[in-house]
Amino acid sequence: MVAKRYLMIAGLLLSASALWSFTPPLGIAQSTWELFIIFITAIGAILFNLLPILTASLIALATAVLCGVVEPSKAYAGFSESFILLIVAAFLVSHAVHKSGLGKRLSLYIVRRFGRSTLGLGYSVIATDILIAPAFPSNTARSGVLYPIVYGLAHDCGSKVGDGTHRKAGSYLMMTSMAGLTISSGLWLTAMAVNPVGVEIAAKMGIHISFIQWLLYALVPTLVAFALIPWFLYRVYPPEIKETPEAPETAHAALQKMGPVSRNEWITGAVFVMMLLLWSLSGIFPIDKAAVAFGGLGILMATRVFGIEDFRSQGEALGTLIWFAILFGLSTQLAEQGFMTAVAEYFTHYLDGLLWIWVYFLLILIYVLIHYLFVSQSAHLLALFGIFLSIGIAAGVPGVLMAMMLLFATNFNATLAPQGSSCNAIYLSSGYISAREIYLYGGSVTLLNFIVFIMIGTPWILALS
Repeated sequence: MVAKRYLMIAGLLLSASALWSFTPPLGIAQSTWELFIIFITAIGAILFNLLPILTASLIALATAVLCGVVEPSKAYAGFSESFILLIVAAFLVSHAVHKSGLGKRLSLYIVRRFGRSTLGLGYSVIATDILIAPAFPSNTARSGVLYPIVYGLAHDCGSKVGDGTHRKAGSYLMMTSMAGLTISSGLWLTAMAVNPVGVEIAAKMGIHISFIQWLLYALVPTLVAFALIPWFLYRVYPPEIKETPEAPETAHAALQKMGPVSRNEWITGAVFVMMLLLWSLSGIFPIDKAAVAFGGLGILMATRVFGIEDFRSQGEALGTLIWFAILFGLSTQLAEQGFMTAVAEYFTHYLDGLLWIWVYFLLILIYVLIHYLFVSQSAHLLALFGIFLSIGIAAGVPGVLMAMMLLFATNFNATLAPQGSSCNAIYLSSGYISAREIYLYGGSVTLLNFIVFIMIGTPWILALS
């Protein structure tokens, strides 16, 4: 087994070396081509489970800087991004929610209401996400709210990391919650920070989309996807525990045993509500979401709900900061050096002369697949949304349809890869799911979303517009 792994690594490196010797295509600069090879080799090592995502990222960073294809200051730029720091802070606050007992209490309430089956829990997690989404202009912040609840649910089902029970329920619930963010972020205009940016770009091209119009366009395909995602994952990535008829009664007994809400739970709950309020207002006022998370963490530390010793047990947070910042920095450099634009223009060049419906289908497909090269939904939209929208309109695609489907795709492609969204990093850090499983099952969810939004969303939007 070890020999096979080393052979695969050698084959990957040989392939990278062969590509390195090629003349860069599409007029891409030599340094940009070399950066792409380094980036895609790291992704391949993660996809084929040859190296952990942190290890592959560190090697990619060192190679890119030492080979001179990226300036050190730009390679390390991801470490100063506030949304990446938000991931780490949210992860640490989530630990405090779990440690205080508040996460367990909330999960027990959910189990008492929906816990007769693992599938029911999956639906309840996504439903909770959909309901709170319009007040959160950050899906990363929202994942920080959902994660401790899902973590508590997993533990209450007897599913833990490290003792071989993670597949009982925890893996399924983590994957389902992560997948749910792909549709909750697209249902509401205010559920994802980059949604209004896309609307503004579309408005400059004469396509105007209001909050209510967005909701109406999104409603039917999102509800269909909501109905399918938990069931689909239940089939392809099944939990070992299916039926839990005794769970509601057990949860009720556990709640009685916990007794009244403790001091630490009250403090954690108050801090959490304060953070939710400030996060929800960040779309109106200039409130930095990472600063809110760090402020909440500081209060939890000052009140000794979260101690210095807790940092020592949360090495996953540091690892997440490192690998996500690295991949974000390399991906951003690929975009800034014109690689993404060159690839997009190359593919769209072959769309001339096709019926608009085929141009539309292929543009959305390419837009989704090219997300493998991005470590940010925001960067993806900013780099390609305007280009794809203008090409689609020029080919005769109805403007509202093209704009809305590109905006939906920006959200529903998030689980395509571990680095596809900052939200994924929190769930991956739980230990319940692996990077390879996100590629496989997250990619399957992306395919499901693509089919639902193209087959159902397309006629629905055309009928309304």
